[in-house]
Amino acid sequence: MGFLDISNVTKSYGSVEVLHRVDISVEEGEFLVLVGPSGCGKSTLLNMIAGLEGITGGEISIKGRVVNGVHPSKRNIAMVFQSYALYPNMTVGQNMTFGLEMHGVPKPERDKALAEVAKLLQIDHLLDRKPGQLSGGQRQRVAMGRALVRDPDVFLFDEPLSNLDAKLRVDMRTEIKKLHQKLRTTIVYVTHDQIEAMTLSTRIAVMNKGHVQQLGKPKEIYDSPANLFVATFMGSPAMNIVPAKVVMEGGRPQAQVTDAEGRPILLALEQGNLAGWEGRDILLGIRPEAITDPEGADRNSHAIRSLSNLVTVTEPAGADTFVTMSLSGRDVIARMRADAAVHPGQRFDFAVNMEKAVAFDPATEERIAP
Repeated sequence: MGFLDISNVTKSYGSVEVLHRVDISVEEGEFLVLVGPSGCGKSTLLNMIAGLEGITGGEISIKGRVVNGVHPSKRNIAMVFQSYALYPNMTVGQNMTFGLEMHGVPKPERDKALAEVAKLLQIDHLLDRKPGQLSGGQRQRVAMGRALVRDPDVFLFDEPLSNLDAKLRVDMRTEIKKLHQKLRTTIVYVTHDQIEAMTLSTRIAVMNKGHVQQLGKPKEIYDSPANLFVATFMGSPAMNIVPAKVVMEGGRPQAQVTDAEGRPILLALEQGNLAGWEGRDILLGIRPEAITDPEGADRNSHAIRSLSNLVTVTEPAGADTFVTMSLSGRDVIARMRADAAVHPGQRFDFAVNMEKAVAFDPATEERIAP
């Protein structure tokens, strides 16, 4: 049993079921990120943990206590919203301690908690200001501070950085990560941003259409996606997906693809149990960083395969250069060093790390397991 257990939970609106038998167990001190596209059910699930939405079926328990039907104020959770939800007529200090005051916490205890959290978040110089006098990042710190002073069992974050500009998002992401590493609090965090999910979490639940598609550590989600949805949703640029046919050569399975001119290319398959797949179609998944120039290839890999093909587009992006080619009629992106000598229209010898390639069943879209 975990610190927070979500067991066989469903949610329906009338006859429409929007969450389907969700099972997630969160250990104390974990940072779980619920990630997925808009409408996938992640915010609904968060609101059910908070008690803001009722549960149609299943159980949610916190520290072994089933909280189905328990009022939000009795769950000992704290929530940080996307909109900050600060009282404009109150000072920063009053906003942060209002919840404690409503729970009858004596003023000396409130003042002590406020001083400790304000110092931790580096907003102790803002306590007498009103929210209207603060920047977006400062308001978000105040919203986080209001949650922290309560010392809850579980923190719930609902897309807290989506209203911030790009640079501030990165800065606040780092601050939230530091905060979790220092306090070791239990956090459930909702976002549609897969970069936030990868950088913040200890585990990720990837959701789509009310189902948890995969639950695991960030590296596991990234390197071994359970299906095509996870493969293409997690990662920027997304995983390349190429139609291929399994052929046997030298007793080993190979993925046969075609280059930009329609000529066949064989790439030895290192992952996936492909016994019985000879002659059958698969979808081959390769991350952009697993396709590079020979000098930039992973020197620890024993499965670097050379692939000669025409370059169609190059996109300098500062530290990287993204290079596009065509395989089996699909655009495929390679991630190379900034100074890689690659030009549109030339034939180039790409280096492909087949240790990082994964195979999917075109019919079920599930990964063919090793």
